[in-house]
Amino acid sequence: MEKFIEHIGVAAPLLRINIDTDAIIPSREMKRVSKQGLGEGLFAGWRYQEPGSRDLNPEFVLNKPEYQNTSILLSGDNFGCGSSREHAVWALDEYGIRSIIAPSFGAIFYNNCIRNGLLPIVLDDSVIQDLAAQVDADPQSKKLTINLTDKVLTAPDGKTQSFEIEDSHREMLLEGLDVIGLTLRHESEINAFQARDKERRPWIYQAV
Repeated sequence: MEKFIEHIGVAAPLLRINIDTDAIIPSREMKRVSKQGLGEGLFAGWRYQEPGSRDLNPEFVLNKPEYQNTSILLSGDNFGCGSSREHAVWALDEYGIRSIIAPSFGAIFYNNCIRNGLLPIVLDDSVIQDLAAQVDADPQSKKLTINLTDKVLTAPDGKTQSFEIEDSHREMLLEGLDVIGLTLRHESEINAFQARDKERRPWIYQAV
């Protein structure tokens, strides 16, 4: 995974509550078994004029010229609720989203973000509304800065806002490690345990 240490990016306000995984990527857009190509289906029900088409809806925030190259989403309560489909995070990642800021997240979606290199940040709705108002003045210049090392977000007006994240989640993102990569950091200890265990219980390792 790409490491997340500090990110400066355009932030788009999608200030709706209960944005579920089917809205993030509708099931009709999940025609692939790989992660590639899912970004095109991101928010397909809102980005495009009608189901199945690729005619852009000019009113949708990510289609507006001033919000091109968005890499941070500002949203409402319960972002990523609904089904457990990991495709929702894959689609966000391929589109270029590095962080989502919301008052709360669906639990499975939150963990899927961590495991795929996206940073979910929980902030009060009033703070998010203020950030949205600031970036709206000129999204391409009024960018947000997120420093995961210090767990601090810097707004366009220069004010900072701290956020919380579990130490293990922070470590995974800073190091660019998924769950397997995090486990393999202890490979020497795992191998040492297996060597000792083979001596104590050799029958466990005999081929059937």
